[in-house]
Amino acid sequence: MNVQETKQILDQHGFKVQEEKRLPNDTGWQLRLYTGQVVNIFDKGTFNVQGKNPDAVKKVLERFDVPTESVFKATEMNRSVFVVYGHDQVARTQLEAMLRRWGLEPLILDQLPSQGHTIIEKLETCAQNVNFGVVLATPDDEGHRAGHPDEKAYRARQNVVLELGMLLAKLGRRRVAILLKQVENMERPSDIQGLIYIPFKDDLEKEAGVMLAKEMASQGIKIDVERL
Repeated sequence: MNVQETKQILDQHGFKVQEEKRLPNDTGWQLRLYTGQVVNIFDKGTFNVQGKNPDAVKKVLERFDVPTESVFKATEMNRSVFVVYGHDQVARTQLEAMLRRWGLEPLILDQLPSQGHTIIEKLETCAQNVNFGVVLATPDDEGHRAGHPDEKAYRARQNVVLELGMLLAKLGRRRVAILLKQVENMERPSDIQGLIYIPFKDDLEKEAGVMLAKEMASQGIKIDVERL
C-alpha cells in the first residue's frame, strides 16, 4: 500500500490529512491527521499508526493492507460482476474494458435479455448470480432541497441510487463498491455511511483500479497482477 492509496482509504472513512511529508530518514511518508493520529507509510510497503486513538485508523488500514504480489492471482470463483451506471458513457466504457481485461464478466443491465421481466425483476435475477457489484456514481443530475436553490449539488441518477440499494440488500456492503466521480459539490447518497467509496476524477483505471481490485480480492475475486 503506497501513500496515495493510504490517503484515499483514509479520506473514504472520514480521516482527513492535515500534513504530509517524507519521513526524516527518507524511508517513506508521514501523514498527520486532523483527528490526532500519525500514519507512517514505508516505501517497503508496511505502515504503522501512532498518536491519539491509533486503533481506529489501524483497523481501517489493515482491511486494505493486502500484498499485491500475493493477492492478485486467478481463482475459480464466479467471475461475473454486476455493473450499475448512469449517463457517463466514457467512465462506463473505461470500467467495462478494465473488468474484461481482468478476466471478469461485467453484467450490464441494458445489455442483458429481458425475457419478459421488468427492470427490477431482471436486476434481482442477475444479482443472484454474481459475487460483487460495482456502482458507477457520476454527476449526472442536479438537485437541492425545495426552496433552497443555494444548496444545488450534483447527484447520481435516481436509477443508480435505487439499484445501489438493491445490490446492498442482495450482496451486502462488503461486496458492493461505489466508484465516485469527484467534481465540485458532488453529493453522496445519504444514510448509507460505511460503504466502500473509491474516488476518481478522469482516468478511472489509473485512479481507482488498484483499490477496486483489492476490494474484490478481499472477497475472493482475485485478479492476475499482470492484468493491472
